[in-house]
Amino acid sequence: MQINPEQLDSRLQGPLAPVYFISGDEPLRVMETADAVRVQARKQGYDEREVLAVQPGFDWRTLESAAGSLSLFSQRRVIDLRLPTGKPGDAGSKALRAYAEQPPEETVLLITAGKLDQSARRSKWVQALDRAGVVVFVWPLDSQQFPAWVRTRMRQRGLEPTTEAVSLLAERVEGNLLACVQEIDKLYLSQGEGPVDADAITAMVADSARFDVFTLVDAALGGDGVRCSRILHGLQGEGVAAPMVLWALSRELRQLTMMSDAVAGGEAIPRVLARFRVWQGRKQATGQALGRLSSAACKDLLRRCAEVERVIKGRASGNPWDELLQLALLLAGLTVFPAMRFQQPA
Repeated sequence: MQINPEQLDSRLQGPLAPVYFISGDEPLRVMETADAVRVQARKQGYDEREVLAVQPGFDWRTLESAAGSLSLFSQRRVIDLRLPTGKPGDAGSKALRAYAEQPPEETVLLITAGKLDQSARRSKWVQALDRAGVVVFVWPLDSQQFPAWVRTRMRQRGLEPTTEAVSLLAERVEGNLLACVQEIDKLYLSQGEGPVDADAITAMVADSARFDVFTLVDAALGGDGVRCSRILHGLQGEGVAAPMVLWALSRELRQLTMMSDAVAGGEAIPRVLARFRVWQGRKQATGQALGRLSSAACKDLLRRCAEVERVIKGRASGNPWDELLQLALLLAGLTVFPAMRFQQPA
């Protein structure tokens, strides 16, 4: 039986199935889905657990041996099989099919695996597991689902975030669920339960650098070239990787390009900002950028991002930090020159 992660809790309320197969490329969701099975198994008296990690050279007869052995300490047990690649090979495929055709009593086989491609999901061993028990394919959250997931996780921690706070946190962790959970935990430890606004996110959710890349983006959007220079110098001095700075600028430019296309099509800037869910603290700066940069200019800056990436990777001549400074200043609406170099802030 194939279900999604949200359906699992209700399926775990009754007697457990002989097999649970959980597959996906989002580590946190796979881990938490498997944890839900382990917790329910303990509640139902499955007190013994044997972990089998499939690595190069793994002998699949180990699974057969585990299935056939009797527990010395518990009548019920869990065989926890870790299959990181999602590829058991011929021997593994045969072993899993054999197990699924005749699973031992009082035993739950819990398999966690990496993402399977479409052909693997149709393979005989996956179909056998599906017939024997429960199959859960864990898919990454898309951009529409992620904010709702963030809000739910914050509320589980006793936090009551504003819409802007949710949007800002979702933006800062860029879909990284594990990083998001860590930041939520830090917020909880810092302020305890209660309301959370965008200012709290800005204050608490910071990169390790003293000047973070998001502050650079805000300065560039707001047209503050002097501050761009100082922040970039600070990022360089703190040892922040140049690709991270480029990622932040190019990510903002992709969003800005889509918004500028909408403005060029006749849509009012306030409506565009609302439709693209620009949080309140950034609306003014983003609106200023949309007022001074045409759609064509945004596309030119995106192409420049590709050129800067070539410099960073050593495929073109130039100094990466000089190029990043010029890119930020162009986003800020300032004229730059090829010979520009960093100057120590006064």
